[in-house]
Amino acid sequence: MSGPGATAPADGGPIRTAVVGLGWAARSIWLPRLERHPAFAAAAAVDPDPAVRATAAREHPGPALLSSVDQVRPEEIDLAVVAVPNHLHCAVACALLERGVPVFLEKPVCLDSAEAARLAEAERVGGAVLLAGSAARCRADVRALAELAAKIGTVRHVDVSWVRSRGIPSAGGWFTDRAKSGGGALVDLGWHLLDVLTDLLGPVAVDQVVGSVTDDFLHDGAWRAVWRKEASTAAGGDVEDTARAFLVTGTGVSASLRASWASHEPRDVTAIRIEGSAGIAELRCTFGFSPNRDGGPVLTLTRDGEPEAVAVPAEEIGAEYHRQLDELAALLADPAARGRAVADATRTIGVIERVYASAARTRR
Repeated sequence: MSGPGATAPADGGPIRTAVVGLGWAARSIWLPRLERHPAFAAAAAVDPDPAVRATAAREHPGPALLSSVDQVRPEEIDLAVVAVPNHLHCAVACALLERGVPVFLEKPVCLDSAEAARLAEAERVGGAVLLAGSAARCRADVRALAELAAKIGTVRHVDVSWVRSRGIPSAGGWFTDRAKSGGGALVDLGWHLLDVLTDLLGPVAVDQVVGSVTDDFLHDGAWRAVWRKEASTAAGGDVEDTARAFLVTGTGVSASLRASWASHEPRDVTAIRIEGSAGIAELRCTFGFSPNRDGGPVLTLTRDGEPEAVAVPAEEIGAEYHRQLDELAALLADPAARGRAVADATRTIGVIERVYASAARTRR
């Protein structure tokens, strides 16, 4: 099916996909996986920079090269994966949605609540579905943790953290410019953590939010993300490298969150601990692509003071993005998917805004 309200190819063929924005995420994550996934065809690659398009063409010669989203036509494209810098997410996604092109929008889906409302209106006007979300919930270890949570009774508290040793992305670039990024580690890593929290608890309302942010590492180029292979050692910016928050939901479940681009820790670690009335389920792993990790994931169930190791299926780094494409294919064919991504994004950005507001009242 093509045109306004399109969901998936009517002939059952692969989903013709345009990747919009040809930066690191597009070339390293999305294009390679779209080329390998049987349900998708990488039909177009879009970027206004001729040099960037030329690089993408050498690395991924299959897709047609386009210079503008205006060239993405709903009769030719079944889905647009938008991977542009954060401050362009809303404008680019709205332009596509309003013309009837379904969109998968990389996190952060929006930079504030006003942008969330604009996306909802664009989805309504164009009749095309907006899909979004973080790949973290698609990890095999996170899914195993969610299954384990069913064995620990009523959930009382959740700790979620993603702490890097050294991992400030594009230091001195748009990632660390609040006007273009929308924020620092909270918007970048914290969006993944809040998405996982929603996956574990459901779409619950958050009644209370207290937060703090710091930038102890931001202004020293030695803390940059080396795995992105950027030559620049520039530093600085006006965002946080660390955010901490404490949340309480309307049902009385509490949650603590920490997102850090850099720290004094020796390794990059993601930790999720769910405390229930009948036990504790805990996962230690490393989200993302950093090579600075300790082995594979460790999942533990503790009841009555007795910890029990739980087996986790092995998977290669980045496998969650392939699995996310599996889900996107199903969502494109599901009429009930319309509006769901905007609702989730509205809740997530609402929490982020409240964390920043709380931090602003006490920051020194």
